[in-house]
Amino acid sequence: MPVREPRNTLGTHRVFNQVPPLPDHNACELDDVLADVLRNTAADWVEPTLNPLGAAVGSEHYRELGRLANANPPELKTFDPTGRRIDEVEYHPAYHELMKLGMEHGAHAVAWLGLRPGGHLTHVAMIYLLTQAEAGVCCPITMTHAAIPALRRQPDIAAVWEPRVLRTGYDPRCLPAAEKRGTTFGMAMTEKQGGSDVKANTTDAQPAGGGGPGTEYRLTGHKWFCSAPMSDAFLTLARTAGGLSCFLVPRWLPDGTRNTFLIQRLKNKLGNKSNASGEIEYANTYALMVGDEGRGVPTIIQMVQQTRLDAATAPPGLMRRALTEALHHAEHRAAFGRKLIEQPLMRNVLADLALEWEAATRLVLRIAQAFDRAGEDPAEDRLTRIGTAVAKYWTNKRTPEFIYEAMECLGGNGYVEESILPRLYREAPVNSIWEGSGNVICLDVLRAMERDPATADALLEEIAKAAGGHRDLDAAALQLRKDLADPADPTPRARTLTESMAIALQASLMVRCAPNAAADAFCASRLGGQRGFTYGSLKASAALDGILDRARFAV
Repeated sequence: MPVREPRNTLGTHRVFNQVPPLPDHNACELDDVLADVLRNTAADWVEPTLNPLGAAVGSEHYRELGRLANANPPELKTFDPTGRRIDEVEYHPAYHELMKLGMEHGAHAVAWLGLRPGGHLTHVAMIYLLTQAEAGVCCPITMTHAAIPALRRQPDIAAVWEPRVLRTGYDPRCLPAAEKRGTTFGMAMTEKQGGSDVKANTTDAQPAGGGGPGTEYRLTGHKWFCSAPMSDAFLTLARTAGGLSCFLVPRWLPDGTRNTFLIQRLKNKLGNKSNASGEIEYANTYALMVGDEGRGVPTIIQMVQQTRLDAATAPPGLMRRALTEALHHAEHRAAFGRKLIEQPLMRNVLADLALEWEAATRLVLRIAQAFDRAGEDPAEDRLTRIGTAVAKYWTNKRTPEFIYEAMECLGGNGYVEESILPRLYREAPVNSIWEGSGNVICLDVLRAMERDPATADALLEEIAKAAGGHRDLDAAALQLRKDLADPADPTPRARTLTESMAIALQASLMVRCAPNAAADAFCASRLGGQRGFTYGSLKASAALDGILDRARFAV
């Protein structure tokens, strides 16, 4: 239906040339890149599973819930009205409805059900879609999803907790996990004095009996960052006589009383406002050891590997939402006698953003497919190890500038809070800082290659699948091989190497999977030097029409 022109109630002027609200749309069906990957590589069940979620996150209803959840951030309730300590976090109903959306669609469970192939790809696609409605709820959903591999290091504990985690229900009540329709997990690793250096942790763990894997301990100490502090259970690190070990800390004790889990305060974060992050204290807190004593980091890294893939996935989701807003504005707003989408320089900017989003989306979906195949193919297993870190580093580094540029497409309207873009901009840095900041991730890339040189070979072989497809990619792949073979200490150039890996892998995926216009423009601009330092500097020869057509929603 045509949009009715608004009237100025004071009668002083006529209101026109204003952009209508973004209409309801299916963020899965109308996403050409996601649809292309699902159509060509996913099992038949995946797309029908994702489409209902895509319809929800593209609706005005869930967009409004995202706004409300951020406008009404969580509050810490330390005591009940009678003075008893409860350490609960109170959320706005909009947050609970968004959590319900993600968990009832099985975003936390689908990768582990094992009934059909493609579970990890489906999970990653769900995180990509959910981020477009509200990124804050993705943290507890990700943590819950990611807890499974670590729990499986302790089969007796997994036998109790895994069925709880895999329930596709959401239950926000603070009750013992056995009594709830759905269960969520959080994580608490970092401490004041250590940050990313978790080996500096000082939290103490004392055995309640004989000690050892699966047995009860009592923890005393603090955690400077606790993700999703209203979760039903947490994986955490503490030091025993045998070294740093991994523990499960439930919110409730086996006898049905509250565990000592003291939330000292919630963090006042730049973004990610709808999601609570807290500082906690353990004071003789009940916990169960997960995995071998002294092997806490290798145990919890099973969880971290999963969370890092999600932290690489959220940025393309943020990009997609920002690009959708910019394209919608450009299609309806006129300036200097033409719609913005018809202005040559604006088309250049939007096409450049579209290339970045498509390459980032294809990258994380490919790594998700490697997770699905890792048990059958050693090369895919190695690709998960190195590719996850490479993707997390690069998609996050590209996102803040991307969203700023999308904001500028709207001009002043993009800078005010009525637009979602300020919220996306504040969200943009978080996934780079959490789960291993830039330097930590790049050093992990080097560590993966040092421990198993075949991981580099797996990445190079993946890039080589597009050999001969574009001369700039061929040249970049050759240079990357030379750089990786350089005997000099790679540590000072770890960022350069990781960036080169990321762009070459993205280019390979674009050459193999994207239309020629998009692949050629990406390779020429990102590898061939045919581009400036900012978005919107593609060369005049780039086929902008085809690139933009793929990025635009028919809404």
